[in-house]
Amino acid sequence: MGKKGRMGQWNAARDEVPAGSTRREFVAQCAAAGLALAFGGMPSAFAREKYPSHDIKLIVPWAPGGGSDTLMRLISNYIPPYLGVHMPVINMPGVSGTTGLKALSGDKPDGYTLGMIHQGQITAYYTGLTKQDWNAFTPVAAMFGDVQFLVVNSDSPWHTFADFVKYAKANPGKIRFGATLGGISQIQPLMVAKAAGIGFHFVGYQGTGGRVRALVGGQIEAVLGDISAAQGFVKGGQLRYLAVGAPKRLPDAPDVPTFKELGYDSLEDLSLVRGIVAPKGIAQSRIAVLDTAFEKLSKDPKFIQSAKGVGADVVYLDSAAYTTQLEKTDKVIAELSRNLLK
Repeated sequence: MGKKGRMGQWNAARDEVPAGSTRREFVAQCAAAGLALAFGGMPSAFAREKYPSHDIKLIVPWAPGGGSDTLMRLISNYIPPYLGVHMPVINMPGVSGTTGLKALSGDKPDGYTLGMIHQGQITAYYTGLTKQDWNAFTPVAAMFGDVQFLVVNSDSPWHTFADFVKYAKANPGKIRFGATLGGISQIQPLMVAKAAGIGFHFVGYQGTGGRVRALVGGQIEAVLGDISAAQGFVKGGQLRYLAVGAPKRLPDAPDVPTFKELGYDSLEDLSLVRGIVAPKGIAQSRIAVLDTAFEKLSKDPKFIQSAKGVGADVVYLDSAAYTTQLEKTDKVIAELSRNLLK
């Protein structure tokens, strides 16, 4: 027993010092335990990092000016109030969008580097352009869905899809069609060609922006592109829509017929779903933080209006729902790739 009196507490503590510990070590341990209790009951809580505590990079694996770049920059502009930090866009184009995603996969899974994918990543995997399928990453959220238009130069003789098909049948392989070779922008035109019984001569470009600019400049005759990349040139009179791969006509292009109403039911859904992914291994708690921010952003009226202004629809899916959507898409593209790129 320790001595009683003013020093009683100290002496009691002295008598109860654990074996192998000095008095100074024991006092330090008591102090640390007191701090732990004051800051949430666990020592790790005191040192736990707030996420996010600084900017998050968003890799866009395509060149500036295309639909993906345009839409990811909308996210970059509008996300800070919901996330608490900025999300600058980093363009890393190359090899059908796989260069930037390869860099992403090698980054730390700490939530401070994210990237954008669409069906092109899955197509690139099945066509042998990359060894990384979508599941090389952790899906965070889907943000946009936008359908694809068949677009031609306004100086062309084709004012309808029927004109286009008639010429293509009379001139097999003569129409130069811009595409990211081995990517979804080649798969979808091949679907059009198969449905209409025609053929194209494909010319490779890295991203929709490059294809659309080449179309405006007359280096190619046709592309499939989203409205966000082509609408400005259509309004300016340089380009013309012939058809759209949607179930029904779009409010932003009410005069453009759907492939379905033209008799091509297999072309009812030519769309791209653009989403955000993270390096494999990111903590679920950080996915939850990002999901919450993206969900709030998806409901922002100004963000929605800005997306519509460039022809895209905000289509939010959380991490689990986006993963399911990618699994289904994977099966479809696997079949298309085997049948159409023989």
